[in-house]
Amino acid sequence: MTFVILLVACSASIQIKIITGDNAATTQNIASQVGFPGAENVLLGQNLLGQDDQDLRKTVTDTRIFARMFPEAKLRVINALKANGEIVAMIGDGVNDGPALKAAHIGIAMGKKGSEIAKQASALILQNDDLSGMVDAIAAGRRIYTNLKKAIRYIISIHIPIILTVFVPLLLGWKYAEIFTPVHVIFFELIMGPTCSIVYENEPADKDALSQPPRPFTSSLFSTNELLLSIIQGLVITAGLFGVYWYALMTGSGEPMTRSLVFICLISANFFLTLANRSFQKSIFSTLKYKNDLVGWVLTISVSLCMLIFFTPTLSALFKLDAPNIVQTLLSILVGFISVNWFEIYKFWKRRELSR
Repeated sequence: MTFVILLVACSASIQIKIITGDNAATTQNIASQVGFPGAENVLLGQNLLGQDDQDLRKTVTDTRIFARMFPEAKLRVINALKANGEIVAMIGDGVNDGPALKAAHIGIAMGKKGSEIAKQASALILQNDDLSGMVDAIAAGRRIYTNLKKAIRYIISIHIPIILTVFVPLLLGWKYAEIFTPVHVIFFELIMGPTCSIVYENEPADKDALSQPPRPFTSSLFSTNELLLSIIQGLVITAGLFGVYWYALMTGSGEPMTRSLVFICLISANFFLTLANRSFQKSIFSTLKYKNDLVGWVLTISVSLCMLIFFTPTLSALFKLDAPNIVQTLLSILVGFISVNWFEIYKFWKRRELSR
């Protein structure tokens, strides 16, 4: 029996539909044996062609199994689903599947048993004809998409304080206008590059990744609220850095010490931001349980490099830093912590809203 399985992204879940040219009774019997939902309702190809486009759009939404189908009927089903705004992935192997495979958003052909026409019409080919990897592929796709968003939002949030800390003092003519020089910015980039490219790339998928509804076909990478939230994260970190700056001025610190305190505050904020942005819903205590050994390695290396700068005279001179005392260090770290972890309160409130 030749089956064409349509994976339809809809508002609730991933819907599976069977389209086959085989006998309706045979198809219905096999579907019932495997517990396929909607097996009691089968639509024949000849009945499908008798419907106009408007009626067909409703029919393909309510029907899970289509039997005695031919190329034109399969193509109409694909186009009707697309007209409903669904994302359609189609798996097929026969010559008759070619037009529908070509019309689907993602055509998938069988690598071993598939016809050449089916392969040429498809965007993907299953080399071993094994459909069991489809679930893993969907989970992997969602993980990649989510991790990409994490990395980009992290980049937005952490670069805002760097940019503003470089330009605002110069623009406003503050006492210590050059808090960060090019050598500092280069060092920050060396730390932050691995964070977004290595740490977030290797983040595991959330346990509930497959239970989440698929995103709409017309959705963009970021919503306005998501982008705004990342900008707010960056601005709050910037406020923390400027707070440390003015504290240093009020206590009579010189330029190297002021720079050191702001430097430590930013490194601390980066440390906590890396942990906080591993999830935009779950708490940091939940994400610490995620298995990603690279998080510990990258953060340990970052902290070690910072300590090396402060305790190596040559590097301290290059970065124009003074070693602060324990109280000043802890204060800078605390400000970095607070400037990031207000986000945990937001996530807690968000979880409560979703649970209602």
